[in-house]
Amino acid sequence: MTQYTLELPEVDLVYDVHGPLPTADGRPPLLMIGQPMDASGFDAQVKLFGDRTVVTYDPRGLGRSKRKDGVVTNEPQVQAEDIHALIEALGAGPVDMLASSGGAVTALALVTAHPHDVSTLVAHEPPIDCVLPDAEAVQRAREAYTRVYQEKGWGAGMAAFIAMTSWEGEITDEYLAQPAPDPAAFGFPTDDDGTRDDPLLSDRSWAVTLYRPDFEALKAGPTRIVVAVGEESMNVYTGRTAIALAEHLGQQATVFPSHHGGFMGGEFGYAGQPEAFAAKLHEVLDAG
Repeated sequence: MTQYTLELPEVDLVYDVHGPLPTADGRPPLLMIGQPMDASGFDAQVKLFGDRTVVTYDPRGLGRSKRKDGVVTNEPQVQAEDIHALIEALGAGPVDMLASSGGAVTALALVTAHPHDVSTLVAHEPPIDCVLPDAEAVQRAREAYTRVYQEKGWGAGMAAFIAMTSWEGEITDEYLAQPAPDPAAFGFPTDDDGTRDDPLLSDRSWAVTLYRPDFEALKAGPTRIVVAVGEESMNVYTGRTAIALAEHLGQQATVFPSHHGGFMGGEFGYAGQPEAFAAKLHEVLDAG
């Protein structure tokens, strides 16, 4: 693995290249991106793709990538331009891409703005509200867990976030009427450390979930888009958004093993099934 820093006007973008460039077999590099998650979230997958040159990176403001723009919010279109610059820096032509969660939203913005950057995009559970029939209720639920975070801190906010993202089916008045859950029941701290800058729990990443894809541009573009959903996620928020997005693009979501973090190992707490996930990803990429 070789670490590089791409110095852009607004960010020093740090990325890692695992394997040779140009690639040994002529296949495109496989770029793996997430949000809000740095490159370490893909460690388990990198180890399972020894047959490919894999590129991972830290999004602006996360991990090793230092922002210089004085901004704290996370906009998919802005991060898409970072990825475009990274792909140009690789100099290896269009890439294949695994993009998960907010990274998948960034990837959709990328292939809209730069349709020749990506050959195959596997968009894993992008959290996009507008595709859901209960989008307004989802936003109310998001405002509720953000308010809990602002009032009570990280542990309370994370408990409320998990309650929302693990709720099965549409967000209902019954859900919205529930009291905020006890963070201790989830094993989270009950004390407040005073910080309010978490990109997941604050409003800093609302632009991700409020992003509105250009469905016609995505369908007309040259990128092969595969919308992926975890088999354990079907009835919860990110599973529902994946299934609905796929329908908007005229396809069925491709079922992957495990859940929203199914590609991760146990080092991040909620272990997925990284080996089975990698096997499915190999299959999907090879089918392209």
